[in-house]
Amino acid sequence: MNRPVRVFGAPMDLGADRRGVDMGPSAIRYAGLAEELPSLGIDYEDGGDVAVPSPERTEPDAGRPREGRAKYLGATERVCRDLADEVAGAVDGGAVPLVLGGDHSIAIGTVGGAARDRDLGIVWFDAHGDFNTPTTSPSGNVHGMSVAAILGRGSFADSDWAQARTVDPENVAMVGLRDLDDRERDALRESDVTTFSMTDIDQRGLPEVTREAVDVATDGTDGVHVSLDMDFLDPTEAPGVGTPVRGGASYREGHTAMELVSRTAGSALTSLEIVEVNPILDDHNRTAELAVELAASALGKRIL
Repeated sequence: MNRPVRVFGAPMDLGADRRGVDMGPSAIRYAGLAEELPSLGIDYEDGGDVAVPSPERTEPDAGRPREGRAKYLGATERVCRDLADEVAGAVDGGAVPLVLGGDHSIAIGTVGGAARDRDLGIVWFDAHGDFNTPTTSPSGNVHGMSVAAILGRGSFADSDWAQARTVDPENVAMVGLRDLDDRERDALRESDVTTFSMTDIDQRGLPEVTREAVDVATDGTDGVHVSLDMDFLDPTEAPGVGTPVRGGASYREGHTAMELVSRTAGSALTSLEIVEVNPILDDHNRTAELAVELAASALGKRIL
C-alpha cells in the first residue's frame, strides 16, 4: 500500500436489532490496528468517530419511508451523510479510507463518499444479501437494506443520501451468501448483481470466486470498494458478530480472500470497511483481532 490509510469509526447499532456492534470500532482499535498497519510501512492516521445518536434518545419512526418500515431511518441518514463527507474527503486527499463498524447500514455512507465523483464497483463479503427494502424486510432493520439503498431500489430511489448513482448493479459482486430472505432472494435473482454463495465457493474455490468478484467490480470503473462483514467468516472463527450464520469461510480462507483483493484490485482499491464486530458476543476479542489481521491482508500484508 503506497497510499496513506485514514481510519474512521462509525459506532452505529441503529440498523440492527442487537446491541453491541456500536462498540466494534473501539474493539478493533484495542486489538492493535494502530500498531499493525504502520508495521507494514503504511502511513496511518485515525480520524476518530462520526457522531451517532443513542437509540434511547432517537425516535425509531423518524424519517420513515412512505411504504413499509425502516427503523431509525432519519438518524441513519444523518450518520451516513456525515460519514460520506469524511470518506469523500479522505479519497480526494489521496488516502484509502478504512471504516470500522458498527452495523452494515454504515456502508450507505462509506459508499456514498467513495463513489462521489467516480464510478465505483463493490465487492461485498457477507453471509447476507442486505438487499431488502422497507417493503420486503421482515424486520425493518436497515443493516439488511444497505445494498438495496446504495442501488436506489424501492423507496430508496428518491433518497439522494442513500442511492449512489455512480454505482452500477453490474459492478456489484457479493461473496459468501448463505442466509437470504425469500423476497430478497427473488430480488437478487432478478437483478444485475453478481452473487457467489458458499455453495459456489465450495464448488469453485474461494480464490477463483474472489478474482471473478474483483473483475466484476473493476470492469469499467474508476475504483472498487470492499465491504467485509465479519459474519462472512464461520462463527467458529469470528464468534463476535451481530448475526452469525454457520457454514462460513475459514480463518485461512478469510486471509486468502483479502490477499487476493489486494493483489487483484491493487491501486483500484478506493475504500475498505469492516463491520458487524460485536464485542458483547465475542470471546476475548478474537473477532476484533481477526478484523485487524484481515485489514492488514487487504492492505498488502503477505506471508512472503
